[in-house]
Amino acid sequence: MQLQEILYSQGFGTRRVCAGLIQQGFVAVAGVPCAEPAMEFEAQGLRFSVQGVAWDYHEKAYLMLHKPAGYECSQKPSTYPSIYTLLPSPIRQRGGGAAAGVQAVGRLDQDTTGLLLLSDDGKFIHRMSSPKHHVPKVYEVTAKHAVDDKQIQKLLAGVVLDDDPKPVRAAACEQTSELQLSLSLTEGKYHQVKRMIAAVGNRVEGLHRSCIGSLALPADLKPGEWRWLTAQDLLRIAAVPAKK
Repeated sequence: MQLQEILYSQGFGTRRVCAGLIQQGFVAVAGVPCAEPAMEFEAQGLRFSVQGVAWDYHEKAYLMLHKPAGYECSQKPSTYPSIYTLLPSPIRQRGGGAAAGVQAVGRLDQDTTGLLLLSDDGKFIHRMSSPKHHVPKVYEVTAKHAVDDKQIQKLLAGVVLDDDPKPVRAAACEQTSELQLSLSLTEGKYHQVKRMIAAVGNRVEGLHRSCIGSLALPADLKPGEWRWLTAQDLLRIAAVPAKK
């Protein structure tokens, strides 16, 4: 693949901009500056640098982000800043065109924190978002009032939300302290956790997504930070945790 095409696919601007970066000596491969935009390279596994910043070629982008509170999962936020501002410009512009960049796999409310996946792979986004695939997502809930066994049993049995007569059930639910519980869901309706907790007579005061599939949010990934998913991470996402 031509070097300018590699840069274009990775989000470094239009083909003209990418060609200009190369011609100005801002791009190096294996530490060697490249001045010819049409130079051919094997893209897979290629490591290059642009203006001194190292990048690895990724045919598709699969990322995890530790979403902090006070950010909206929208390209056009209404009140709070967008989570996409936490990502480098090339990640936001990958592929070019009208649908450039990565997209969040589902959404977290502005006041919800925790593990968020992003990708530019439409099939992956659909597979992770669709309730048909039963990918469990674990939420750590802090309630306003003390949690009791009756509330947990209702969440496991199913509660009716105002927009759907079909009961919505928790895949798993475990009390972790007087005011906290760990709640696992395999679907994602609008404000679902908050509405389910309200349906059993309580209220969510804090909400954090800790796990998707068997992939847990890494302890060393701080709020606002992101990283590429590894092949092992992708396997963990697809894996369904064993029931206790």
